[in-house]
Order: sequence, then structure tokens, then C-alpha cells
Amino acid sequence: MRVLLVEDDEPIAESLRRGLSRYGFEVQWVRTGTEGLEAQPADFALVLVDLGLPDMDGLDVCRELRARGDVPIIVISARSDEVDRVVGLEIGADDYVTKPFGVREVVARMRAVLRRVQPARSEPAQEYGRLRIDRRGRRVHLDGAEVELTPKEFDLLVFLAEEPGAVFTREQIMEAVWDENWFGPTKTLDVHVGVLRRKLGDAASLETVRGVGFRLVLP
Repeated sequence: MRVLLVEDDEPIAESLRRGLSRYGFEVQWVRTGTEGLEAQPADFALVLVDLGLPDMDGLDVCRELRARGDVPIIVISARSDEVDRVVGLEIGADDYVTKPFGVREVVARMRAVLRRVQPARSEPAQEYGRLRIDRRGRRVHLDGAEVELTPKEFDLLVFLAEEPGAVFTREQIMEAVWDENWFGPTKTLDVHVGVLRRKLGDAASLETVRGVGFRLVLP
């Protein structure tokens, strides 16, 4: 999956490019807003835009990208001011990540955005031993029989199954499965994990990593 990165800070750009490549993303890196707009953003699955560019404000880049089409946009910026965040989202960005950040957080945000804006491009059904997850049809089968899951239970399973064995923090899961503006108790996550464990039985293991979060271990 091709991603366009518009970022003038070389250490950050190189770190992102190396990190995203480990998750299967092909990153094209440009340093200026002008280069970003000239790179035919519509040819990419998603665009990452820094706001502090040398030739123009990243918000103007986002505004122009949105005027040209519907390519998903995630702002990556050292600006943590709420005004910048609100303006970025209002002019068409799909998400806003504040520096410093980890590659895993960026990947989780990217996947969440792609799920929201490109539902028709969801992956086909995948087999995980006795478990079959049909993302397009939003159905799960265990040993050939359909498992009745609520929408949030399904979203939680799909999110954790994107990278089996990887540990996701409670915050990453809440933002991806519920909403980046979720301010309610995270106890609801524990409840959903408990229900999924019962429904999936020994076909999959939802492991608790104390003090961090959860991981899904699949055959």
C-alpha cells in the first residue's frame, strides 16, 4: 500500500519510512508542500502531512488536497494547540497525530482511517486456523458456524487481528475501535474482551499484558 509522506524533518521522515515499511507500507517521501501536491496524491492510499513545512503551511496543503479529491489525510505535527487540531479536521484531514509519536500509533491511526473512509476496499475473508473473519461482510465463523458478534466486538477482533501477536495499548484500542475523542471509562474494553474470549473459546487467545493492553494470539 503506497503512502505519501510530506515532512521536512529528515530524522522523523526516515524513522517513519523505515517503521512503516515494516508494516507493509511503501512510503514516498517529499520535503515540501509543493512537492507533495505535485506527487499526484490521488495515486496513494493515504497522505501524511506535517504542518511545519518550509514553503507553505501544512494546513494549506490539506485544504488543497481535499479540494482535489478524497484521498485520506492524516496530519502529523508538533503543534498540539487545540485550534490547529480543530482547523485541520475542519478543512478535511481525517485525523491529527501530535509529535512525538510512535510508529505503531501512526499505523493504528492509518488503519483506523482507512477502515472508515474506504469500507469498500476492506480485505476479503481470512482464515486463522478454525476462525474465519470476513471483513467485507462483517461476519465471523468458528468451525464453519457463524459467531454472533456485536458491531464493537467485531471491530475489536478485526483491529487486534490486523497484527496477531502484537501488543496494543488500551488507549490505541479505544481510539481505533471506539473514537479518538472517547472520554468514557475504559472498563467497557475489558467487558468486550471478556465476551470475545467466551465466544471464541480456544480458537483464539486474547491475552492481557498487565499495565499495557492486549494482544490476540491466533494459530
